[in-house]
Amino acid sequence: MVKVDVEQLTVRALGPETWDAFAALAERHNGVWGGCWCTYFHTMHEEKTFEADSNRELKHRLVMEGRAHAALVFDGELAVCWLEYGPPVELPNINHRKEYEAGMDRPPDYRLTCFFTDRNYRRQGVSAVALRGALDLIAQAGGGVVEAYPQDTDGKKITASFLYNGTRSLFEHAGFTYLRPKGKNHCVMSKTVTAG
Repeated sequence: MVKVDVEQLTVRALGPETWDAFAALAERHNGVWGGCWCTYFHTMHEEKTFEADSNRELKHRLVMEGRAHAALVFDGELAVCWLEYGPPVELPNINHRKEYEAGMDRPPDYRLTCFFTDRNYRRQGVSAVALRGALDLIAQAGGGVVEAYPQDTDGKKITASFLYNGTRSLFEHAGFTYLRPKGKNHCVMSKTVTAG
């Protein structure tokens, strides 16, 4: 584990100029969750084949086309975490979709769908840096209603690999409001971000 000074971490947007750093982080972790390459929430059928190499190609294409967004956390020049975000049209695939849509008044402007932190940087507050960074990037893009679907751990310690959506407490600390449960252990939370 690397001892982290979170005050020294910086956040940059995922884009063509940061693709190589993002790809290096994913490659250090076997493409993330068996080769997902953070494509799961983008699509399930039209463009995805469920193979690591094609997932990498898909993610690269989406980034180059401006259809994949994330806040990348850097320790110097090394990307160590990301938080994927985007409008629902960009991230249509969410877990427990029928239940979610049954309780939805209107779709949010943005979804926060997936965190990933380098194994050497976990449990040191790096996800909170990514969350602040994503909200700042959303504010710069005009703001709006932002939804997240974190795990409601109820105070229990959970293996980090299961916390890809973050925790309810992380989002509460960032000013999100609990809306309703979703699935067995997750919930819907929301925050309005003003343009900045």
